[in-house]
Amino acid sequence: MRGLVRLLRPRQWVKNGFVFVPLLFTGQFTQGHAVAVTIAAAALFCLASSATYVVNDWRDTERDRAHPVKRHARPMAAGVVTPAMALGLLVALYAILLAGAWALPRVLAVIAIYLALNLAYSFGLKHQPVIDIFVIASGFVLRVIAGAQALAVPVSSWMFVTTLCLALYLAAVKRRQELAQAGSGAREVLDKYSLPLIDRYAEMSATGALVFYSLFVMSTHQELIVTIPVVLFGLFRYWYIVDRKGGGESPTDALLTDWQLLLTVLAWIVLCAVRLWG
Repeated sequence: MRGLVRLLRPRQWVKNGFVFVPLLFTGQFTQGHAVAVTIAAAALFCLASSATYVVNDWRDTERDRAHPVKRHARPMAAGVVTPAMALGLLVALYAILLAGAWALPRVLAVIAIYLALNLAYSFGLKHQPVIDIFVIASGFVLRVIAGAQALAVPVSSWMFVTTLCLALYLAAVKRRQELAQAGSGAREVLDKYSLPLIDRYAEMSATGALVFYSLFVMSTHQELIVTIPVVLFGLFRYWYIVDRKGGGESPTDALLTDWQLLLTVLAWIVLCAVRLWG
């Protein structure tokens, strides 16, 4: 049972916090129904993301066994979970998602796109340089779109491009750390990258995220200008974790193991909620 839970990677569900971004910026976090449907959307995305992890682990079992960390962390690579057990879990996850389509059809439409992209990623796109980074980043953007669909509100152009840049930053850093720590042998696509190239990708994306977020705030929510230094500190701190602590291969681990980064994210949420209250 513990192996199946590990296969779901519940620790990675933190990423689904992006589903709550539209709830925060629309100011609907004081409305019970809006909070309830957003939580439901996030729960469905947790199941969907776990389903993609199962498929990805299944496909990468042999390669994960050559990875210094994944050979112990991934239950299929470690031999704790059999392919038959993984298949049964995957069927159960898809069945629950289908049932969820009855309650939140628009959210499930977004999740269907997410699942299709990740299947394409697992079966080929992860071997295509640049495309692989954009597919990883698209998962974060789709989470924000799902949150907006749950509330029946549009995603602003500013929110879209800011989320995309931030997600590209996280995805580029992930690839950078995989290449730096495990070498090109850990993943086929890594042989087509170099550290200087990925560093440029990451720097460009981080700069874009900061610029677009600042423009978003100044043009639509000037009361949130106070959050810009917090965002800037968060970007600085994350790069410090990458460069000096060797983190960043997993954004979730970087967030949950560094108290300064975690406190920065919580401070940003609180500041946004207070400034947008009512």
